[in-house]
Parts: sequence; C-alpha cells; structure tokens
Amino acid sequence: MSRAAAATPRKTADAPPALRLGGLERLVGYHLRRAQVAVFQDFSATVGDGDITPGQLGVLAIIDANPGLSQTRLGAALGIDRSTIVGVLDRLETRGLVVRETVPHDRRSHALTLSSAGTALLRRLETEVEAHERRVSRRLSAAEREQLMTLLARIADPG
Repeated sequence: MSRAAAATPRKTADAPPALRLGGLERLVGYHLRRAQVAVFQDFSATVGDGDITPGQLGVLAIIDANPGLSQTRLGAALGIDRSTIVGVLDRLETRGLVVRETVPHDRRSHALTLSSAGTALLRRLETEVEAHERRVSRRLSAAEREQLMTLLARIADPG
C-alpha cells in the first residue's frame, strides 16, 4: 500500500474515519513514543504495576552486572541525571532491593550492590521479562529485532 493510501482515512459502516496525524507520521520521535507506550503497557501487564517499573528493572540489571558501581556511572549508563538516579535508588533502597555503601577512599561516592531480595526479584522477573520481550517483538524477525536495537542505540548515542 502506498504512503498516500495508508495516510488516507478510511470509513467503514461501523467505524469513524481514521484519525489524521498531520505531520506526526513522519516523526521518528512520535513512533518511538508510541512504541514505548505499547512496550510499557505490556511490561506492566506482565510484571504487575506495583512490582517494578522498566526503569527500575534496568537499574537492578546494571547493578547486578556491575557490583560496586557508583551512582554517577549508573546514571551515565542510563542517561539519567544525578537527582533522578538518587530518587530511583532511594526507592529501591527503601524496598530493600539495593544497598549503598560508602566508598572508603571517596566518602562522597557510593558503591551499589543488590541485596539478596533485589537479586531474588531480578531472577524471578527474568522469565517474565523474556516472555514480554518475545511478545513486543513478535512481528519482527530476529534480524529485524537486532537491526532495530542497533538503530535505536545509534539514535540514543549523543556522539
């Protein structure tokens, strides 16, 4: 179907005409946001709204892979500013999932590790998150999925 045909609203007997998006259909950001909403909705349905957010899962996964990581390096890895990462870590620490320890040679810095509860939660969620990933990428071939992740990484890289 041509782009013009796809953009032309259709009317069926029971449905209103398709909504026109103006110039939005040409914007990468618009499609990224729509995809993000779909992915986050499936994630919440999979792991439960109160259990953990995608961002918190990312924090736990990176700390698990890098025990002793500093808050500064974690924030940089996630593209999150200092005040935001401190708030996320405060919530995870309050829940008993993350442990912050003062670094002996730099008392302003904290080394991050997962608590046993944090590790257990991350391990429990692995199967659910894998199923979630399969669902959200089900319309992509393995090669398309890899290509999409490569392209998204290029967009996210500020260099």
